Amino acid sequence: MFGRRRVVLPAAGPPGTRRILLATEGRQISKGVIAKAAELAEPIGASVHILAIARIHGVGFALPAPGLYPNKQEWQERRDTVRHAIKTLKGRGIEADGHVFGTRKATKRIVGEAERLGCEAIVMGADPPRNRFVADFSWTQEPYRVQRRAKVPVHLVVD
Repeated sequence: MFGRRRVVLPAAGPPGTRRILLATEGRQISKGVIAKAAELAEPIGASVHILAIARIHGVGFALPAPGLYPNKQEWQERRDTVRHAIKTLKGRGIEADGHVFGTRKATKRIVGEAERLGCEAIVMGADPPRNRFVADFSWTQEPYRVQRRAKVPVHLVVD
């Protein structure tokens, strides 16, 4: 009925390989966020994995609706964001790779990828924190939800 393309990504590298996850819930990755990831990765010789989320806006009448999925432009923006971050990190001599996921539950996907890849830490850009009640309704407060849920340290760079 609804076809889904599955992409199988490599799991965590060989034992002793260290990784940092640089994640974004849809915003552009700033220079400060890339610098923080590089700052964490360089001393321990870690590679950086970049994860960008293309937001799926929900379902209509309990069925997936094509209009709620990211459009081609949104997918391309996320791919360009990942490509730019990889290029910048490689320019600093840090091994980097990345990919884009489409999901409604960014927190769950980011935390799950950090666990699956065996990451040492997560780095994200963030807006200033807001009242917790109001923040639960705001997509821009996703980094704080990741910080509350993750089992590894989460470094938020407030832009």
